[in-house]
Amino acid sequence: MTDTTVEAIAAPTTDAPERLSWDSGVKRMVLVYLPLALFLIVLLFPFYWMTVTAFKPDAEMYDYKTYSPFWVHSPTLHNIYVLLFETNYPQWLITTMGIAVASTFLSVFSSVLAAYAIERLRFKGAQHFGLAIYLAYLVPPSILFIPLATLIFQFGLFDNPIALILTYPTFLVPFCTWLLIGYFKSIPYELEECALIDGASRLQILRRITLPLAVPGLISAGIFAFTLSWNEFIYALAFIQSTDKKTVPVAILTELVTGDVYQWGSLMAGSLLGSVPVAIIYSFFVEYYVSSMTGAVKE
Repeated sequence: MTDTTVEAIAAPTTDAPERLSWDSGVKRMVLVYLPLALFLIVLLFPFYWMTVTAFKPDAEMYDYKTYSPFWVHSPTLHNIYVLLFETNYPQWLITTMGIAVASTFLSVFSSVLAAYAIERLRFKGAQHFGLAIYLAYLVPPSILFIPLATLIFQFGLFDNPIALILTYPTFLVPFCTWLLIGYFKSIPYELEECALIDGASRLQILRRITLPLAVPGLISAGIFAFTLSWNEFIYALAFIQSTDKKTVPVAILTELVTGDVYQWGSLMAGSLLGSVPVAIIYSFFVEYYVSSMTGAVKE
């Protein structure tokens, strides 16, 4: 066999790994990077649009023939100045923060007690109670609006932020309880049995053993409750009427309007600044949040 014949036979084998590598690179690009890029664009574009609009002057905002809608040619802080110093936005932000923190604390506290009782006390029908609590989360808030509105008027809490603090747990407690039930299952029950043998009470076990091990789950439930409380719209729109008592999601939509024309620059600035507290909380506790979603137990 001549050298030419040997090279002809060996050539396809040397090209195969390169072709395989090229094919795997294309598949990775099509199946991984392209969908990921599309997901990031869809996810981040609203924040980009809010940021661009918040710093746009009115001339650029309404003249798309001269200026590009996707970029700011002459940035201005006028919209943010109007939002902070010519409206009640700081008061709206403080009210929203207070309502979100109070309703989150109340919901997580109630959910811890309910989840621990269902998962650890092992009474008859505990699993059915857990399922019923989760099914309560699936009830749309618009259905609960009418009976809750009746109670709010009867107790004289209309146009009072306390009304929101008391009504938000109606949709926060069911999901937080269901989430904590799943997390408490991952904590070994033998630890509590040993504590019971040593004479510890249930409250001592909950405070000294279960809760320290369930910190990721508690943080996850707290983040979930805080986010929903911060962004809630229906109850805040129906139960609060005074301008200075409104929450951020309702106020920027109902107050930042002159006649029938929205102040889009200030509205987008308010939406952008209103999303900052939630983003900060997620950035600090994202590791605990992911840990709780995977059911891990903190060592």
